[in-house]
Amino acid sequence: MAPVKTAVASTTKNVRVAAHSHVKGRGLNAQGIAMQSSGGLVGQEQAREAAGVAVDLIRTKKMAGRAVLLAGAAGSGKTALALALAHELGTKIPFCPLIGAEVYSSEVKKTEVLTEAFRRAIGVRIKEVKEVYEGEVVDMAAEEAPEPLAGFGKTVAHVVVTLRTARGSKTLKMDASIYEALAKERVSTGDVVYIEANSGAVKRVGRSDTYATEFDLEAEEYVPVPKGDVHKRKDVVQDVTLHDLDSANARPVGGGDVISLLHQLGKPRKTEITEKLRTEINKVVEGHLASGVAEVVPGVLFIDEVHLLDAECFSFLNRALESNLAPIVVLATNRGLTTVRGTEERSPHGMPVDLLDRCLIIRTRPYTVAEVAQILGLRAATEGIRLADGALAALAEVGARTSLRYAAQLLSPSSVLAGVKGGDASVVSVDDIVEADSLFLDAKASARLLLTNAEKYIS
Repeated sequence: MAPVKTAVASTTKNVRVAAHSHVKGRGLNAQGIAMQSSGGLVGQEQAREAAGVAVDLIRTKKMAGRAVLLAGAAGSGKTALALALAHELGTKIPFCPLIGAEVYSSEVKKTEVLTEAFRRAIGVRIKEVKEVYEGEVVDMAAEEAPEPLAGFGKTVAHVVVTLRTARGSKTLKMDASIYEALAKERVSTGDVVYIEANSGAVKRVGRSDTYATEFDLEAEEYVPVPKGDVHKRKDVVQDVTLHDLDSANARPVGGGDVISLLHQLGKPRKTEITEKLRTEINKVVEGHLASGVAEVVPGVLFIDEVHLLDAECFSFLNRALESNLAPIVVLATNRGLTTVRGTEERSPHGMPVDLLDRCLIIRTRPYTVAEVAQILGLRAATEGIRLADGALAALAEVGARTSLRYAAQLLSPSSVLAGVKGGDASVVSVDDIVEADSLFLDAKASARLLLTNAEKYIS
């Protein structure tokens, strides 16, 4: 009998490739000198070194309340540079991206959107010492007492739990609320639990590894028995943003009746947080700062297409940058000398001069043909596409004739065309790129078409 062949599906996950997935960092060496191609960035050495200085200022907390302006032509790598800055800072420093058009909402005011973005970009690192009980549950028994308001009913008065660690065991008599938390976590004998003494929070860590069997498949997650004593003190560091604190304290707590539920459902999806609440949050945070329990971590607020903001928003930015609790603001624009929105005043980059005076301006220059080819090679590698002989040069020529963005967008259609022809979709040839370029129009070609056939379109 012939052996049966079983097809095994690949377990490789398809990861969505974004426009800047290839950007991993600033690409600087130990001396802060930009390498020609590193970290997913190509060229722009002077701008990358300037961004490196800004990152060092942010890490040393010497740039809070200041602004950086990335100014350059469209497609010159401003957003990529901002994302590289975010990669370098890591996940511990808040990074809040925003586009200028997002402030114009029908639900909330423009200044409210900017205030929320500012507070998202300001982190608070809270350090506290917690007393916890941790160990394997050896025994657990609930002790009942007569219900004072009922005739013959009983209620749980307290719960007695015995916890064991590698060093010893301890029997604890806990409140009835702890029993409810244990029941909610479905804790049973043999589980490893974590109980906070101050808040009464209970977390089931997993099943003790002493109960592990030799089966190949297990439904439980086994964890080792904790070391040390059952009762211990732990230093806990929690990173939150000011907006997290605002939202947690602004969330209304209604009653449990149907009327309260319907009232909550009838509320609008987006509501403004009052200035009074934010002032109270600031006072609490400043108190923690004075006592040494917390520290402020100024993050980065990145506003792309900043020329879309109007005079009111720019006035708000001027005032907000002077605040004690202010993040580092990174702005980006591709505009030259243009009118400030909401006024008749013409100003560089469409921004008021008084705000420009607060900015460290980083200039990005257009890419050369060789740099365009390098970037397209990085994009192809990120998307899992191999370029045949001459394909990269042809694609770079298209990018020099049109734009870098258009050339990068031709990679995926060229791969599809290669697969339709019966070949390997991951290998793109010169013919695939030429065919894809003939099927689509870039912005310049579309504009020329409109000019030559203006009478055929409604204007």
